Amino acid sequence: MIFGKEFASQMVPEWQEAYMDYDYLKTLLKEIHNFNLRTKPQQPTPLPKNLKRRPTLYRAFSGLTHHKMSPAQDIEDQAILVNSVQRENGERHETMFLMADDEGGEYELVYFKRLDEEFNKVVNFYKTKVEEVVEEANVLTKQMDALVAFRIKVDDPHAWFDRTVEMTRLASNVAASTAALSVSTPSSARARRRSKMDVIEDDGSINQGKSDDSSDDEDVKEVKPVNQNVVIEEKKAKNFRRKSKRPAPLDILDHMTMNNTVETPRSSIKEFLNIVPDQTELKFSKANLKKVEQQLKRAFIEFHHKLRLLKSFSFLNMTAFSKIMKKYDKVSSRNASKSYLEMVDNAYLGTCDEVTKLMERVEATFINHFANSNRSKGMNILRPKPRRERHRTTFSLGFFAGSAVALLLALILIIRARDILSAKGKDQYMTTMFPLYSLFGFIVLHMIMYAANIYYWRRYRVNYTFIFGFKEGTGLGHREVLLVGFALAVLALGCVHANLDMEMDPRTGDYKAFTELLPLGLVVLVFAVLFCPFNVIYPSSRCFLLTCLFHCICAPLYKVVLPDFFLADQLTSQVQALRNLEFYVCYYGWGDYKRREDSCDTYPVFRTFLFIVTAIPYWLRLLQCLRRLYEEKDKMQGMNGLKYFLTIIAISTRTAFTLSNANHWKIIAWIASAIAVIFSTYWDLVLDWGLLQRKSKNRWLRDKLLIPHKSVYFIAIVLNVVLRFAWLQTVLNFQVSFLHRETLIAIVASLEIIRRGIWNFFRLENEHLNNVGKYRAFKSVPLPFKYNEDENEDE
Repeated sequence: MIFGKEFASQMVPEWQEAYMDYDYLKTLLKEIHNFNLRTKPQQPTPLPKNLKRRPTLYRAFSGLTHHKMSPAQDIEDQAILVNSVQRENGERHETMFLMADDEGGEYELVYFKRLDEEFNKVVNFYKTKVEEVVEEANVLTKQMDALVAFRIKVDDPHAWFDRTVEMTRLASNVAASTAALSVSTPSSARARRRSKMDVIEDDGSINQGKSDDSSDDEDVKEVKPVNQNVVIEEKKAKNFRRKSKRPAPLDILDHMTMNNTVETPRSSIKEFLNIVPDQTELKFSKANLKKVEQQLKRAFIEFHHKLRLLKSFSFLNMTAFSKIMKKYDKVSSRNASKSYLEMVDNAYLGTCDEVTKLMERVEATFINHFANSNRSKGMNILRPKPRRERHRTTFSLGFFAGSAVALLLALILIIRARDILSAKGKDQYMTTMFPLYSLFGFIVLHMIMYAANIYYWRRYRVNYTFIFGFKEGTGLGHREVLLVGFALAVLALGCVHANLDMEMDPRTGDYKAFTELLPLGLVVLVFAVLFCPFNVIYPSSRCFLLTCLFHCICAPLYKVVLPDFFLADQLTSQVQALRNLEFYVCYYGWGDYKRREDSCDTYPVFRTFLFIVTAIPYWLRLLQCLRRLYEEKDKMQGMNGLKYFLTIIAISTRTAFTLSNANHWKIIAWIASAIAVIFSTYWDLVLDWGLLQRKSKNRWLRDKLLIPHKSVYFIAIVLNVVLRFAWLQTVLNFQVSFLHRETLIAIVASLEIIRRGIWNFFRLENEHLNNVGKYRAFKSVPLPFKYNEDENEDE
């Protein structure tokens, strides 16, 4: 792989502007190379006819050992002079190009000026980040001191102090007995005593409170049995002190309070009512200890991840400077890389070892305190292996995709061959069975769009795993998502075929009730897999989805993060799927499936819940906006909530018009839908996507674009507007002669899902660019303890 591509692929996406601009420096080198080709054309010297080898092979051999040039000759051949200059904003490295008077020297002067700018940019960024991690390490040190003291208080608070007192008493008794023994010890036993004491010293014990004279007069061999017990107890005490080294300072707990970091619906209500303070007094219990350990464990994992990225940042940039300088030497035929790379090695970027030392200490701390001293277990947590692309995944994807296409083509041929579209029970089938099976079509289409999103996010280096907060190594790729989608498509199409065959076959025609149960069985299977507690079918992803779904349902009671409102936005595009789920309850709950009749519209409860189910996704997003308005005090969240409130009015009036067909509801629904669509379209393009900026470098777009082709953005804008207004079909009540009403409803719902898939890509692209602009590459992990520095200063 070319280094430029490898360099770009290994960058931290949110820090890409802080890396060396390798591609631009390569363009400057190309300009130097093109100038040299124009002014100094290289014409190969023809070889004499009698020579069959290159002329360089006839030069005098220079020897195998390296001969250094004399200082005077070295200075003459130097092309650059690198200096460190102190400026107001800190130390800067400047390169003086000594060959500026040569032909084409202005090109090389521009190159070195830009090279210095890139190097100073990299060094300043790296220095800033190192200072941040050192400061964070100090905070984590205090947290660990508090954790150790907290463990002592929880595990055995009284025995620790009793043991310390007992150790002190034992040490004083041993010292007294040793002093008494020193008087009667003969000098002939000193050598033997030294050998015995050397064994104790090798065990790591430390003789405290003993003078050299008293130790020289001891004779272990003549100690009485009672004193042997004392020596044994002394050895045990010393071994205990060796293992524990020093007791943890419990005084730090006097300056600590607990942070209320765990958020529950109950805590949110109390916070809203100002019942619970931000910090609480320490309560020494095993439950609190477990919470503290879990929070610090997450903090150490995130901190270690930050250190790894910083180390990679340093290594990649140093490699890039080495590569670009070697390219310069090759293009310009000079020897400037040696002196410049010496400066790179001696600069802060090459000499700072704080990150490496911190990584070693973090790993040792994590292994000892959070992995039970199991190094392999601790390192697997700190450095999880990325998910590997498995051949069986690709094979299974191809198998299910091919099977789904084959079943779909077979279904079309069966409908055509048996002339089902003109059969007697066509309308009955379309009003009953088609909504049941179209539910799976909506889900599969949404999964295909999400898989396409993942593919293009990866292609254009949108860090979606960080934005969504996926654990490292657990995020699904586009192949896994497509595999699940096509597997569901195969099951759904298989049920459709089974339903048609069992209905057409005279031998199974009497079991119509059983054939109607196939869609219900498939729904039960899907929910069983989704809520399966066992480690099968991507358990971490299912758990993440269910957690976000639960947070959406309890919208105002949990802090709103991007995965939660992103999932709620997906639900707003699955309104028709939610209506189909309601139809499942009515169709099978009221027993209509036995007669294949649709009498749900005659039930007032069904009609009432049709309004509720339709408005639920938008109501959840409205509650999320209100929660963010309360927390962030951002008026834009209030405007966003107004958008969803207008949408609720629009879909409610459209539902009322669909059920009643009254003209006044049609007028109200038309006006409300037009206002909601215009407001939502403007919000999509300007605020969610960040486009339509008149003063942007890319007119009517934005300054930074990940897709190089600007036409893609304009096409997406047009598609978003057109597909937004597809909603109006339910109000204007368009009819197509060759399409059934349920088919038209399914097409409009599918268009909305496609629009949501397009919206997903550009929404996350805009979020990613915001993170890049703020160099935000890490999640802030809440810490369990709050250190009260004011109290410490007062004392």
